Amino acid sequence: MSKILVFGHQNPDTDATASAYGWAYLERTAWGRDAEAVLLGEPNEETAFALHYFGVEAPRVVENATVEGVNQVILTDHNEFQQSIADIRDLEVLAVVDHHRVANFETANPLYMRLEPVGSASSIVYRASKEAGVDLPREVAGLLLSGLISDTLLLKSPTTHASDPQVAKELAEIAGVNLEEYGLALLKAGTNLASKSAEELIDIDAKTFELNGNPVRVAQVNTVDIAEVLERQEEIEAAMVEAMGTENYSDFVLMITDIVQSNSEILALGANMDKVEAAFNFKLENHHAFLPGAVSRKKQVVPRLTESFNN
Repeated sequence: MSKILVFGHQNPDTDATASAYGWAYLERTAWGRDAEAVLLGEPNEETAFALHYFGVEAPRVVENATVEGVNQVILTDHNEFQQSIADIRDLEVLAVVDHHRVANFETANPLYMRLEPVGSASSIVYRASKEAGVDLPREVAGLLLSGLISDTLLLKSPTTHASDPQVAKELAEIAGVNLEEYGLALLKAGTNLASKSAEELIDIDAKTFELNGNPVRVAQVNTVDIAEVLERQEEIEAAMVEAMGTENYSDFVLMITDIVQSNSEILALGANMDKVEAAFNFKLENHHAFLPGAVSRKKQVVPRLTESFNN
């Protein structure tokens, strides 16, 4: 069998990176396949912290699999084609390992799919390693732990599954870290926004969702001070408008999430602001509104937007 590329979604976050790295390790170790973890973009600061902490070289960035001479791929932490590699429709998808909704997805051939409503794709990879009888080395366990911490905000997000705390405990033990101490350090590493341009800020963790025919960009940034981010509202909005014009998004929704207080501010622009307001039962004032208790794009924002856009 030729080489298989394993990757998470575009604008890779820590879970996308870790789950791809971990699943590629399983493909090689448990099943003897020639699998390589790659990224569909440069790692963010949080992910870079985890890679450095556990002594892992960042996987190389790939924009097109076909030019690599590869035609078989495995997707982790995503399944929607608009979030995947540029030539995804020309490739054979061998497997999907994900914890998100399934949408805009079809293949010509049968495939392995492992979809579970847990806190992270990394959680799924870890359980698969136990089922396969594979003992993970420290660096793989450390990255999987980082993916779980990142996606669940250290097990505080409503996306946290009942099984995730035990997964985190076991991974922390293998990785040789204190869960709370390492988790806080990891999350804080991803809140350094001052050095980023507005264009970089709105693209740190952004995904496009087709909502009733509308391409809606939903981005999220984590911070410890929402007001500090809103001080840059004018330049952030300019970047959002430019992105909408360039990429033909109908709407752009930015979650500014306070990881300490577990709340978010929603900053939104576009053609369907009435639907955004209806989704969250609030009124946008100067294009933004407070959304108490919201920390999860997957569970608390996208489903409500989907319902509103479909009504």
